[in-house]
Amino acid sequence: MSNLAFYLGLFLITSCTLMLQVIQTRILSVVTWYHLAFFSISMAMFGLTAGAVWVYLRRDRFTEHTFSFYLSYYSAAFAVATGLCFMIQMTLAPVVWYSVNSVWTWIELALCIAIPFIFSGIVVSIALTRSPFPIGRVYGVDLVGAAAGCLGVLFILDHTDTPSAILWASVIAAAGALCFGNSSIGTTPTSLPPFYAIFRHRKPIFVLLFLCAIFNGLTDYGFQPLVVKGRFEGPKNPIFLEWNSLSRVAVYPMGKTTPYLWGPSPRFSFDELEIEQRRLHIDGDAGTVATRFSGNLKEVEFLKYDITNLAFHLPGRERAAIIGVGGGRDILSAAVLGYRDIVGIEENSIFIKLLTEEPNFANFTNLQKLEGVNLVFDEGRSWFLETQNTFDLIQLNLIDTWAATGAGALSLSENSLYTVEAWKVFLERLTPEGVFSVSRWFSQEEPRETARILSLAVAALLELGVSEPERHILLASSNNIATLIVARHPFSQNDLTTLNETISHYQYGMFVHPSSESSFELFESIITTNTLSELEEYTSNQEYDLSPATDDRPYFFNQLPLNNPLEIIPVVKSLIAKGKESGGVRYGNLVATATLLFLFVVSMILVLLTIVMPLRGAIKNAGRKLVLGGTMYFLLLGIGFMVVEIALVQRMSIFLGPSVSLSVVLFTLILTNGIGSLLSDILELNQNWKFATWSLLTGAYLFALPYWLPEVLLTFGSNSLSHRAMICVATIAPAGFLMGFGFPTGMRLISAIDQDPTPWFWGISGAAGVLASVVAVATSIAFGISTTLTIGAICYFLLLPVILTSVWAPNLKSAH
Repeated sequence: MSNLAFYLGLFLITSCTLMLQVIQTRILSVVTWYHLAFFSISMAMFGLTAGAVWVYLRRDRFTEHTFSFYLSYYSAAFAVATGLCFMIQMTLAPVVWYSVNSVWTWIELALCIAIPFIFSGIVVSIALTRSPFPIGRVYGVDLVGAAAGCLGVLFILDHTDTPSAILWASVIAAAGALCFGNSSIGTTPTSLPPFYAIFRHRKPIFVLLFLCAIFNGLTDYGFQPLVVKGRFEGPKNPIFLEWNSLSRVAVYPMGKTTPYLWGPSPRFSFDELEIEQRRLHIDGDAGTVATRFSGNLKEVEFLKYDITNLAFHLPGRERAAIIGVGGGRDILSAAVLGYRDIVGIEENSIFIKLLTEEPNFANFTNLQKLEGVNLVFDEGRSWFLETQNTFDLIQLNLIDTWAATGAGALSLSENSLYTVEAWKVFLERLTPEGVFSVSRWFSQEEPRETARILSLAVAALLELGVSEPERHILLASSNNIATLIVARHPFSQNDLTTLNETISHYQYGMFVHPSSESSFELFESIITTNTLSELEEYTSNQEYDLSPATDDRPYFFNQLPLNNPLEIIPVVKSLIAKGKESGGVRYGNLVATATLLFLFVVSMILVLLTIVMPLRGAIKNAGRKLVLGGTMYFLLLGIGFMVVEIALVQRMSIFLGPSVSLSVVLFTLILTNGIGSLLSDILELNQNWKFATWSLLTGAYLFALPYWLPEVLLTFGSNSLSHRAMICVATIAPAGFLMGFGFPTGMRLISAIDQDPTPWFWGISGAAGVLASVVAVATSIAFGISTTLTIGAICYFLLLPVILTSVWAPNLKSAH
């Protein structure tokens, strides 16, 4: 029974650790932005490494004689720290600004995330290094628990709100403490650790956290983020609030007000009409509006006056597909302008629930009273890949990753809808007379976001073999919204006449037209390019990056020329001087890039203080060559593994979606890396040719991934989510398996010479991983995910000369 209790406790702790890591990405995407998912990974690795360092520094305290005591004690500390740090985290305001206060806030956030992982790292380190049980079995349970946590977190996130999910993670940690306490291996030490009077009450801790998790999930007055994206939430009372693995959606009443239009026509008089509306907030920032509709289309005829619905005025069209249903306004727009066969594709289950099941909202929008409306729960791009249906009109109306219409602050986030590959899919699903309508933010003074959607449209048309893209494109605007209409085939004269009359009637601005030259030289130069290379050369050499986004570099909203260091400095100076006046996207780009820099500095400070400095003593008496060779080996290993992990998470987020991608990639890498580590004891790399074969094979596989993986993902993109997840596992598993040999092999070779410096090398690997996560994100944005994968491959190639020229080489040659 003691064996079972120990293994169950370890399973629960490692499962909880991975759950907490993934849950934090959801919290960060609400409080800050989704691109900080890597920060959760980074801080988790930092915490686990720091915990192992603590065990090393106090190694005389932790023995088999006090095994269960300390496992139970630190597991209880893990549970309590998870709950307390979460409560403090909910009160922080992590914003990027030019002040010491901002840096300090980020350090506080980093500590709130990392401290629970430090206790987890202590538990796992004790379990692996002081256990009386077979190490292979202990390590196997560790990996199975972590893998189970990667998948189990998706269930938790879809069945409770995310803040409560963190509390449930603390409950699981408390259950692990109970199990370790019941394993009864060893005795109580004579000198008791701090706060033992609290942490010894394991059952009360479990019950208290259990009740907190239940209460927090049942009330709107529990622990929730106090500051969201720099704004105080305040005592607002949403009539609906729900979280899932994709987002947090809140619905607020607006009462009777003038109709909200994205890009209203100058001819529309806001004084003529008042209607009841509701505002929907997604992740605390993005907003859309739902309109009361009783079933009479005359109630919503004002929607005709919105520039985003320009394409619906085209005659002879009946079938429309709308990507991103939101509150249902785009469906009402299609219906009021004559469409009677409408498909709405929505990947967020909360919106589907609101429009079809939630009585207080479904009876407000009443989409069920419209004939021919079909709501589909799926990701837009995947659904179009799967369906063989064609449409007269496909609309993509102000849709961004995480639905944030502000766009700029999401410039580090991948987006599967705004890439050349995605737009090719949409254009291929049009009827011969079909059009693709995209609305985005527009400014006549700074029209660069509009220029980028033009370059995206031109690239997609050129990829489809269109020789004169300018004959397929029309762009009109009203206020700060531009609507781009892309035709699968050149516009007919009848369509152009209708569009000309509609634009004139509603007094919209015309900026790109198939029959005339654009008044913007930038627009004209983009739409008249005849080859992809010419388009890429022109758009990438502007002051801002206007090149068409691809699946390999899916950062549509980032316009800073990060791939051109000579250009970036004057651009940043200009943005700092202008501040928020520089515009949402550009200012958001600056904020996002500054966030990366802030986090790198914070990570560096924490790594130096808690990993590098405490471990210096471990190499005090080690030989210089051993220290230099070992440090270089584990530095390359830590960097290589982390950049590959970040690159795969980014690449698979296009294929699976952000939340699922993180869970599936972590699950696969952890499981297969563990298998590789375990087999390294059997298939030892104990000779030069064996090590060379492993290093070259690992590097070659990673190096080849960018060449064949994109085609595989495109081929299977139309499959169900479960099938796509299996494809993801199949492609990542060999990489994880091969990379798993590196760490135990290095430790085995060093231990054969001198065991004392091994903690230093362990810490260097962890520290390198923490810092490499930031560098990996920046590299993907600037040069593409393929480049990030290539850097990982180079790291594994370089392990070979490091080993062969180090003091370890004789051990390799003579090993048997």
